[in-house]
Amino acid sequence: MKTNQRNIILGILIFLYPATANAMHIMEGFLPKEHSIAWFIAALPFLIFGAMKIQNIIKDKPEYKMLLGLAAAFIFVLSALKIPSVSGSSSHATGVGLSAILFGPAVSSILSGIVLLFQALLLAHGGITTWGANVFSMGIAGAAAAWAIFRLCQALRLSTKIAVFAAASMGDLITYAVTAGQLALAFPDPVDGFIAAYLKFLGIFAVTQLPLAVCEGLLSVVVYNTLADYEKQGLIKLPFTLVRSDVQ
Repeated sequence: MKTNQRNIILGILIFLYPATANAMHIMEGFLPKEHSIAWFIAALPFLIFGAMKIQNIIKDKPEYKMLLGLAAAFIFVLSALKIPSVSGSSSHATGVGLSAILFGPAVSSILSGIVLLFQALLLAHGGITTWGANVFSMGIAGAAAAWAIFRLCQALRLSTKIAVFAAASMGDLITYAVTAGQLALAFPDPVDGFIAAYLKFLGIFAVTQLPLAVCEGLLSVVVYNTLADYEKQGLIKLPFTLVRSDVQ
């Protein structure tokens, strides 16, 4: 890895490194039971389809196993690094943008689901009862948004760096927009209802999430550029065909 790329990664990780041990995602037991069940049911079809996609990838393209592991590790590391939020909880990057770019949103939903399960069991981050809601916001909505934005940037013939940055950043922000909606549905404002609660949750997240989204976009560009360099050297092959002549 080039020295400047390494320095960028280190700088971003220092910014993301947690100052406290606050919980992240939607914590265990925070959502009403009926909401937890509903979000699990909503996420299930996407997870089944994603599992089928991963099975086909491993069967037809076994050389992508290492890249799948890298994408999962990227999600795990970024979503485990968090900074305090003004709400008293914390905010964190997601890492799903890179996996969505490489493998699509279906695969990203499974990778996110695995990561969120391990974090709930081993790190007490998130929870088992809220697993479906967290998977839906981060692994499904966030990944789908990142993939769609990346494809839109391709269609507009924007540079790959801009496409990766926009996809990763917006995937992060959409995750928190959906999370705010999940919380507002569960805890509407007593007077003004869902909309008022949604705007309040969005405002709380925005303080820390906007700079985090920028950091995630920059870090995703660095990692993607490194993978593209390795592909040029014949060391790996990325899972999609794209003109990457602008990647330096």
